[in-house]
Amino acid sequence: MDIKIYGHKHSRAFRVLWMLEELGMDYVSYPTQPHTEELLKLSPFGKIPVAVVESEVITDSTAILTYLAESQSTFTFQAGTFARAKQDSLTFMLLDELETCVWNAAKHSFVLPSDKRVNSLKPTLKWEFSQSLEKIVAHMNLENFLLGEIMTIPDFILTHCLDWSKAAKFKEFPEAILNYHARIVQRKAYRKVANC
Repeated sequence: MDIKIYGHKHSRAFRVLWMLEELGMDYVSYPTQPHTEELLKLSPFGKIPVAVVESEVITDSTAILTYLAESQSTFTFQAGTFARAKQDSLTFMLLDELETCVWNAAKHSFVLPSDKRVNSLKPTLKWEFSQSLEKIVAHMNLENFLLGEIMTIPDFILTHCLDWSKAAKFKEFPEAILNYHARIVQRKAYRKVANC
């Protein structure tokens, strides 16, 4: 399978590169920035990551993760099952409640033009993020993976959101979250992408 990934690893492309390493799939990585001329030819939105699989273009990191997991029948539950519905529910919650906070913090730190940034938002975003982590701790068993004994797409998303939040100086993490994160980032595939 011919796979090309556009997007640098300090973005949501990290999740995709990590899953590809976990899957042991061959790919070519192009560490492009958003909105480059090259990227706009693939996606009119200019966002990263973009995957080109054979000749098909897939945008959005979660869509790419879902495609890869389903194509290899791993890191996901089967579509049409209650287990998959629970997985999707958790995936959407993580994107809505965690990723939104760290992405908005980034936008109001360096992404948006300086005259459009609102620094006073950051304490609220950090508080919201912390509240969501408390809910995860209260309702999930973090001694293994989020949905039990197998790693699934939400584990990739949560771990990457935690990476982002630490880089953004979000500081209040429940101990169970810290332990979960410390264990996941020791995975060989994660470390390969992080250290390359």
